[in-house]
Amino acid sequence: MSKVSIIGAYNTEFGAFVRKDKATGLITDTKTYYDLLVEAGRGAIADAGLEAKDIDTVFVGSCSPGTFINQEHVAPLAAEIDPSLRFKPMTRCECACASGSVALYSALYAVEAGRAKHALVIGVEKMNLLPTAQMTHVLACSSHWPTEGSKGMSFPMLFAEYAKGYQKHYKIPMEELERMLWTAAALCYKNGAENPLAHVKNGPATVEAIMKLNEPDAKGKCKNMMIAPPLRLHDCSLVTDGAAALVITSTANVTNRKRAAEIAGIGQSVERMPENVRPNMHELMAGKDATAKAYQEAGITAADVDLAEVHDCFTIAQILSTEALGFSQDGRAGYDYLDGRFTRDDKVAVNLSGGLKSKGHPVGATGVSMHALLYKQLIGEPIGVKAKKANIGVSFNVGGSAVTNCVTVLKKL
Repeated sequence: MSKVSIIGAYNTEFGAFVRKDKATGLITDTKTYYDLLVEAGRGAIADAGLEAKDIDTVFVGSCSPGTFINQEHVAPLAAEIDPSLRFKPMTRCECACASGSVALYSALYAVEAGRAKHALVIGVEKMNLLPTAQMTHVLACSSHWPTEGSKGMSFPMLFAEYAKGYQKHYKIPMEELERMLWTAAALCYKNGAENPLAHVKNGPATVEAIMKLNEPDAKGKCKNMMIAPPLRLHDCSLVTDGAAALVITSTANVTNRKRAAEIAGIGQSVERMPENVRPNMHELMAGKDATAKAYQEAGITAADVDLAEVHDCFTIAQILSTEALGFSQDGRAGYDYLDGRFTRDDKVAVNLSGGLKSKGHPVGATGVSMHALLYKQLIGEPIGVKAKKANIGVSFNVGGSAVTNCVTVLKKL
């Protein structure tokens, strides 16, 4: 099997690209889905030192554009990047919040098969055109609808089940669990403050700052309100608009090795969708399976990894992802975060981008963004915090309530 490398990447700024009139409730688009897709695609092609005519196929990861922006059939929109892309095959991939990683894997298969020399991968989502209640409903459609979404279960509630399962299994006092979660959040806010593309650059970057937000104000309102116990507002990722893109080719075709990072191994593993049929709720079993597959293919162990982008849609997911990747023993990741591990100065740095918590989480774009920012670290062109060492990076992207699990190992050439 021939190896494949990333040779170019681009990440748009992430944010809420809308203008909201509080008096009328009118929401106006200030940077459209179409704008974001084209910007990311053009940027990645230019970063790869190619022209659009060199692209043989396009894969677009997008979760729910039909309900977020009333636009289905989105892959052909990539033809607007450049007239020379007309008549090229274009395909949309959807696996909830893992849509971007699955789009990359599909493109990788096309290159490995010899069907394409250069493939363009774009992840894109526009989430902020909908009021909060409607946006929450759209996301709930990526849960198991008969037993979860239709019963009013939101994703904060679904991941709260993991937090409660983790606490119960490892007998962690609630006060200690909360401090673990806030420590993970603070780390991401601190890193995100140095990422010029991040949705939030001024989040509470210490545990003490987060704890202060838990206190009710004079009107009895709490800025860090409880969303789904034990998860509070600052345990949850953002509702974000944005896009990212990659250009990949066979490693044998790479002409500038200094600006290439090899996709050394991938692992994709699916968990049963309904949470009520899973054998336990204190670990990401499918995530561990995906990790084992990716590490085996890449010929590495967790000890070889220098930096990782993990799927912190909720702070408990960051802790569970850290264990699934083998950076902490089971039941110990929270304590490792409390001990100050996984910072930019640690042996393995986690979420130097700020993660979903600070960088943002435009669901279809997230997986591509993780790969794009790891790639930039590995070629020595970091966006934001620079890794102390960047030879091997790992991304861990999940879709749904840890249902679709995608782990990628990237190696500096």
